[in-house]
Amino acid sequence: MKPIVTLTLNPSIDGSSEAEVVRPIHKVRTTNERYHPGGGGINVSRVVQELGGLSQAFYLAGGATGNVFENLLTTRRIMGRRIAIEDHTRVSHTVFERSSGLEYRFVPEGPEIRSSEWQECLEVLGGMECDYIVASGSLPRGVPTDFYVRVATMVRAKGAKLVLDTSGPALKEALSAGGVHLAKPSLGEFERLVGRELKDPAALEDAAKDFVRAGRVELLAITMGHEGALLVHKHRVSRLPALNVEVRSAVGAGDSFVAAMTLALARGSDAEEAFRWGVAAGTAAVLTPGTELCRRADVERLYSEIAGETV
Repeated sequence: MKPIVTLTLNPSIDGSSEAEVVRPIHKVRTTNERYHPGGGGINVSRVVQELGGLSQAFYLAGGATGNVFENLLTTRRIMGRRIAIEDHTRVSHTVFERSSGLEYRFVPEGPEIRSSEWQECLEVLGGMECDYIVASGSLPRGVPTDFYVRVATMVRAKGAKLVLDTSGPALKEALSAGGVHLAKPSLGEFERLVGRELKDPAALEDAAKDFVRAGRVELLAITMGHEGALLVHKHRVSRLPALNVEVRSAVGAGDSFVAAMTLALARGSDAEEAFRWGVAAGTAAVLTPGTELCRRADVERLYSEIAGETV
């Protein structure tokens, strides 16, 4: 199996810590500080590696923080290729408030990308040999909203498959153009995409089916938090309920879902089996604090539970 290539245009150094109380004006003393390389595609690479797969992370990074970010990848032995940019890589921070059990997430918008930088990104990506490319995360400032449309065209020309996890205009333009193998919006993102609320399960399924029938996407997985997840493709509609687990952090749950489902597809699983792996990994991610993502043992245990219930 060829390595799964991940694309992250707006990566981040993800810091996480804990505090007894988060309040204004006063200094908030924190403990248990951790730092991980983050951003959609980077998180996908981390999870693919955790689950025993091969991945190559392709990303934009710059400034002094770009060097720190690269060091974090190297320390974790994540294969990567960097396109250098002039602006600084962003630094995000998550604080867990012990007194309330609430989690506070501070996420900067990130750098502004020059035209020459994102164009170089496309050129380098076009030369990579792979079967799956996962484009995940937000578009930084300066990158056109049709960027993922260009990626989809390039991926299709290579005979590879594109997995897309983004939102807003970038998602809308990519799905309008077609050429996406798997897309994973949340329910809220999908509702914004279609322009209306989809509280009724039948209405949600019909809207998802319309996207698949129109050729906008082959596999459409919609995550719905405590309501589970929905998978729609031309052969079948599948629903899986949310598993009852103790939530420690929601950071990276969607990325873990995408990573596990893509890895399963790359290994030859059918869509339903891959969907179960996705739900297992997304659930496993909420069991870990801060930005730690999922652990392989948890994913395999939860997958066994899901598979047993769906036999």
